[in-house]
Amino acid sequence: MRIASAHYHATMNTALQTASSKVADVMHRMATGQHLLKPSDDPVRQVRLSRLMREDAALTQYRDNIGALRSRLQQNETLLDGMSRDMLQARDLLVWAADGGNTSEDVGAMADSLAALRDSLFYSVNSRDQEGRYLFSGTATATPALTYDPAAAPGARYSFTGNTEAQKVMVGNGVTQTANVSLQEMHGLLNLLDQTVATLATPGVRVSDPAAHAQLSAAIDGLDAGLDAVNVKIAGLGGAQNLLSTLDTNHQNVSLSNQQAVLKLGQLDYGDAAVQLNGYTTALQATQKAYGQVSRLSLFDVL
Repeated sequence: MRIASAHYHATMNTALQTASSKVADVMHRMATGQHLLKPSDDPVRQVRLSRLMREDAALTQYRDNIGALRSRLQQNETLLDGMSRDMLQARDLLVWAADGGNTSEDVGAMADSLAALRDSLFYSVNSRDQEGRYLFSGTATATPALTYDPAAAPGARYSFTGNTEAQKVMVGNGVTQTANVSLQEMHGLLNLLDQTVATLATPGVRVSDPAAHAQLSAAIDGLDAGLDAVNVKIAGLGGAQNLLSTLDTNHQNVSLSNQQAVLKLGQLDYGDAAVQLNGYTTALQATQKAYGQVSRLSLFDVL
């Protein structure tokens, strides 16, 4: 069978280019340390790598969410703790004011201190974050949690204008955590304190009078209920932060495991690569030698 010279040279050039390409590919892998240079190199391994990297990206986002949420919960806890201290001081004042030995001047002075604590609670409930969003208004973050109407009668000036809906943050696969705290019960407490301040500030008031004494008792009961509610919320925030800490640690461990798996799947096996490089180099050299030998042959050599 006769083979045309042009066909022979084209075939040999193709073989040389293929062998050279394989050598260059292996050398590139060895230079980068990567097993996969393109998805078609190993489609199954590429799919596994893509899944691992997608999961790791999700874990990174969950951990970012947890970090921001923990900061928010710590801020809420600090503010609630301050409110708890204000309410304890107000309760101490009311217990002191209920002492029948106090004069009207004494309770009048106490009324001023109680009014300051009332105002402190009002401003704390309407606290905002650095972006100007109200912290205790539920999902109505652009609306104050409490509003004050100076034209209303004492005992009816404060009203809750937020809502009790929860702001949910995704902190895991199918796991959410509430980010906000609603203080809908605080308007009732502030109205009680406001009415008590008005009663104690009345000239000539006597705390032994049944009406004044009943007002003081109602305010103390209201403070007790408010303290219980705030303390329950503080405990809930503490539990949520512990849960987030555990989740963050779990996400970190899973992320580390995924990164190790990605490294193992994506990195080059230099021993195997060296064997391949040696085989491709040997094949390339053999092809070049054979091509050179055959190319020097001529029909005149056998005449």
